[in-house]
Amino acid sequence: MQIKKMFPLIIALITVSLMGIIYIQVSWLRTLALFREEQLKEKLSAIIQNVSEELISQRSATFQSPGQLPGLKFPSDIYDIYKQFSVANRFTVFEIREKLQREFRKQNLRDTKFEFAIASDNVFGHYELKSPRFLEMALDTVHNLKVLYPLVASSGSWLESLAPDEMLVIVVPDIKSYVLQSLGWMIGGAILFTLIIITAFYITFGTLIRQKKLGEMKSDFINNMTHELKTPLATISLAVDALRSEKVLTNPEKLGYFTNMIKDENKRMNRHVETILQAAQMERQQVQLNKKDVHAHEVIEKVLGNLRLQIDEKSGRVETQLQATNDLLEADEVHFTNLINNLVDNAVKYSKDNSLFIRVSTRNSGRFLRILVEDHGIGMSKETQARVFEKFFRAHTGNVHNVKGFGLGLSYVKAMTEAHDGKVKVDSVLGKGSTFTLEFPLKKTG
Repeated sequence: MQIKKMFPLIIALITVSLMGIIYIQVSWLRTLALFREEQLKEKLSAIIQNVSEELISQRSATFQSPGQLPGLKFPSDIYDIYKQFSVANRFTVFEIREKLQREFRKQNLRDTKFEFAIASDNVFGHYELKSPRFLEMALDTVHNLKVLYPLVASSGSWLESLAPDEMLVIVVPDIKSYVLQSLGWMIGGAILFTLIIITAFYITFGTLIRQKKLGEMKSDFINNMTHELKTPLATISLAVDALRSEKVLTNPEKLGYFTNMIKDENKRMNRHVETILQAAQMERQQVQLNKKDVHAHEVIEKVLGNLRLQIDEKSGRVETQLQATNDLLEADEVHFTNLINNLVDNAVKYSKDNSLFIRVSTRNSGRFLRILVEDHGIGMSKETQARVFEKFFRAHTGNVHNVKGFGLGLSYVKAMTEAHDGKVKVDSVLGKGSTFTLEFPLKKTG
């Protein structure tokens, strides 16, 4: 009871921990992305400032003194002088790109794409010089980052009042992609470790579920075992008490009846103990097969003969269609007999009185012998079919009551079939019956 109470608490704690870890990782990555974006902006500011100062310096060096000014003949010549002192007139797109690329490399932004332009500070939206894709990039202010720096002649220089007002503009496209790429290995690591944690949680959760089911099945097994062993012990005890009676001791018929009862109940207990021991051996993989030539048809006829009394008690009908032309197997006769016996015994157990019908058929399929055990019993649901070969699992019997057993019969069938390199499957319809199909490799001849 304590484990049942702890189980939801463990699941809740693991779930909360997992969600907390994921939340912290996401928050940490968001903060780191913002930090990287700010880092990029700082680097771009340094790049544009360095290139702008270099452009201004080289422009000033071109014109050493006011004496280099040309004569003014017309008012329009003033515009030509301004244009002559502009950065856009002094440098080409190629030259500015080279300077920018050099600064990008210095800031470890070698592969970063960018576009640029020289804009007139006096006329909004007028670009005197621009790279080919600048306008396309500049229009998208949501995804792209734009950085500006004024190209102003240094204060006190003779070009201060002559040089036109300009701006160097740099656009870095798809800033979010750049940030994500720079965090690629961190994001990948976070996703990887999160998946590992989720997988560990899933495995832990599945293990807890399986352990819980296994605990419940083992509890049912112990209860069933106690009941199955208690019943014959009680019967033996009553029979022994009866044998002490003088009336029984002086009556050979009653004496024989009670001694046979003790013998039968003793055999019944031995079968139960043998079943439990076989299950333990299978779990430890200690089953040793003594293989020899076995004719499957002979084993089937023997099993049906041994179960004839149980079948007759239910007014049942058995049909055999042993159509296989080759039924020779290399098998352990004892275990092969037991697995066939378990399937037929199950068909008897899970059938209603007066409606018992069993068909056992065989046929050859290439190098294999196929054995089918069919019944018109209570059938199984899809969920039951998926778990019917699990150890200790017992299906709900519906209206069929007093079905005894430990839930080991079909797990034994599966284990022994696979030990003989065979396969077993079940097809069933709830309320209509079940068909178990066994497939074994035939003995190689020649």
